Amino acid sequence: MDFPMLMMRYFGTPDLEAVNPAALTDGAERLRVDFGMETDRSRRFALWTLMHMLGVAPGLDVAFADPADREAARNFMDIAAAAMEDPEHG
Repeated sequence: MDFPMLMMRYFGTPDLEAVNPAALTDGAERLRVDFGMETDRSRRFALWTLMHMLGVAPGLDVAFADPADREAARNFMDIAAAAMEDPEHG
């Protein structure tokens, strides 16, 4: 799964700034539903990362039963936070 494809699927555009608030809410809800139904670990993780970046992700204990997946999510969160703090080096 790549980011532009996910954005097109859930929000109709790869440009998050072009998404109006109603479409953002609707897309986030579809994203949550798909996340809940997804059984493939890697796809589930990809959906969770997008939800995290949009601020709509469930908590790690709810999202991931496997401790390794929770640790990977924590690592992603740390990397994303560092990139936001220093966009030139992230």
